[in-house]
Amino acid sequence: MSVMVNVDSLSHRYGERQALSNLTLSVPDGEIFAVLGPNGGGKTTFFRLLSTLMPIQSGRIQVANLDVTAQTHLVRQRIGVVFQSPSLDKKLTVLENLRHQASLYGIRGQLLRHREAELMRSLGITDRANERTEKLSGGLRRRVELAKGLLHHPQLLILDEPSTGLDPGVRADLWNYLGKLRNEAGVTILFTTHLLEEAERADRIAIFHQGCLVANDSPENLRASVGGDSIQIECTEPQQLGECIAAQFGLQPQVIDSTIRLEVPNGHRLVSELMQQFGKRIHAIRLGKPSLEDVFISKTGHHFWE
Repeated sequence: MSVMVNVDSLSHRYGERQALSNLTLSVPDGEIFAVLGPNGGGKTTFFRLLSTLMPIQSGRIQVANLDVTAQTHLVRQRIGVVFQSPSLDKKLTVLENLRHQASLYGIRGQLLRHREAELMRSLGITDRANERTEKLSGGLRRRVELAKGLLHHPQLLILDEPSTGLDPGVRADLWNYLGKLRNEAGVTILFTTHLLEEAERADRIAIFHQGCLVANDSPENLRASVGGDSIQIECTEPQQLGECIAAQFGLQPQVIDSTIRLEVPNGHRLVSELMQQFGKRIHAIRLGKPSLEDVFISKTGHHFWE
């Protein structure tokens, strides 16, 4: 399996705060790869380092076998970047924004006209070519941002929180297009997100917590690593009830805030027994298959949004 991005022992500090700590991971070529984590987990710092916006303090990043520090110019030719914050000039038309971007890469003439037409057609913005981007909806502006990032045919497309500000319908269109881009053009796509449901769309997910990599696998394998069913119990005295459950059933409950969490096979049977034994002490009980939230709790001991 060829690798598009290779990260080795990457660390970064902002004064006393450790934003990334000894991060090592690889992104396979031709995959959609999610970097998932709550705000403050290190995602944005990683995005900035990977997209060459900040110098690397410690460690190494390679993109398409090119060193980000030593071969920055060549790396920039191979990556397309779509920022969370809009980067369009709102007083320029769609076409003018694309042509300004093209000039940064020396794309002109017939090649430029071909790529403009190709991208606007693929992203459904051909009829908006001569409109100022300030008049476009948030979803259409996002499509123009994508067109800018893809104009020079990058091998790696990097997106920071790509669904920010998009309604559900536009978000679905975006992911359909990104899937098509991976399948038909072979572009590797890496995106950061704090949305659990968005990360589910990736081929592989790297979960960040407080600057550290705590898990890295396919969504299916991550959920399977939790094992069995997930039971969450809400009660007034979780520590005491957790100890009673441990003694009664020989389990190891995990207590987080006012919630007791259990991972067991055949969870429906245990739910019935728990209600028979401790029903008066339980306010609410939920049974479900493991989710990415459960994976995060299992790896960190914290709720995702804590």
